[in-house]
Order: sequence, then C-alpha cells, then structure tokens
Amino acid sequence: MPLDLQRVRALCFDVDGTLSDSDDHYVRRLEKVLPRFLFKQPERAARRMVMWMESPGNAMLTMADTLGIDGPTSILIDWMYRHRKKQWKHFLLIPGVDDMLASLYKHFPMAVVSARDERSTMAFLDSYNLTRYFDTIVTGQSTPHTKPFPDPIQLAARKMLVTPDQCIMIGDTTVDIRAGRLAGGQTVGVLCGYGEEAELRRMGADMILDSTPLIAQLLLNSR
Repeated sequence: MPLDLQRVRALCFDVDGTLSDSDDHYVRRLEKVLPRFLFKQPERAARRMVMWMESPGNAMLTMADTLGIDGPTSILIDWMYRHRKKQWKHFLLIPGVDDMLASLYKHFPMAVVSARDERSTMAFLDSYNLTRYFDTIVTGQSTPHTKPFPDPIQLAARKMLVTPDQCIMIGDTTVDIRAGRLAGGQTVGVLCGYGEEAELRRMGADMILDSTPLIAQLLLNSR
C-alpha cells in the first residue's frame, strides 16, 4: 500500500540501524575473512551473521513469517529482549541523521521507539545530543511488550497526542515493520541497517528508502 503522506502527523524512529550505524564495521571485518568458495554473496552473509549475533529476534521474525508461525515467535522475541544481557557499545551516527532530525523537528512531534533498554538508548541519544529532538522516548522497558508488538508505538502516539494511524514507524528490520502495522500506522523501511528490501516488503512496508535521512526530503516536499 502506498504511503499516504497526508495522514502523517508524527514520526517514530527505531535506533539500531536506523539512527545509529550499529554494526557496519563488524560486517565489513567479517566479510573480508569469509571464504569466497562458500559464500557467493559475502557481504549479505556477513550482515546476516552479525544480525543473528546482535539481535536474533530480527532474523527469527523474518524466518517465522515465512513459515507462518510469526505469532508465537513474537512472544519469544519479546521475552528475549526483556531478558538479554544489557550491553552498550559506542555506535556511530548514520550520516545525515542530525540534520534530518533538526529539519523534521520543526514540523512533526517525534519519538524514539527502541527495543533496547533505557540506559543504552539514552546513552546513545545523549552522546550525540539527539534527545532534544524527541517528544518521547519509548524503550524495551516502557510497555508490557516491546516490538514486534504494537504496544511501544501505541504508547508513543498517546504521548505525542496523536493516534497510531497518524504515525509512521521508521526502521530497518521486519520487527519494526510488523510493530508499525499492528499498531495501525504506516511504515517506512530503511536499508542502512540490518534489513533487506525483499523481506521488508514482504512484511508490508509502505515505502523503502536507501537511508533514514531521505525521510526528511520525502515529508517536507509534501507539505
């Protein structure tokens, strides 16, 4: 379904792979050592491996959706996010994200909707002085269930004084797209993180962009 820009009143952003350049450096390092006779697409294979190591829930949901068991898998993913060992690493900011947020901040209420714990989410945002752009910050600890359930987006919408169907959930994985759709909102998948275009489209993304900062041009040109 095409993106209906006239409905948009608020924006929800994932963090890893959407605002932060989470693990591209690990992908590049792993790609260099993968034997080419085993991996015909080493960059894709390396990204998949890093995704499984860093956030297995994303890959699990993609596989489960293909097998038709995404409902029970969502419950397992939610449990995993809540019980995983908390970690924080110094991630890089995706180029152009600061300028994008600064331009959108003048026109839309915005929320962070992350499955990370509050401490590491705030550490990332504060390290780049991004907190000032967001009306609310929803983490994996903010609601009874985290993504891929719709609860975090529904909470963010309430705090931004809009309805979920007036929000766009912007993220790089099938987990983000599923959560946005279940909340009744629109979804934009970005290809600067873990997800691949085919799987994001299968999950029902309304639009696919090469990188998160492109959302600013899309939205502001429609006003």
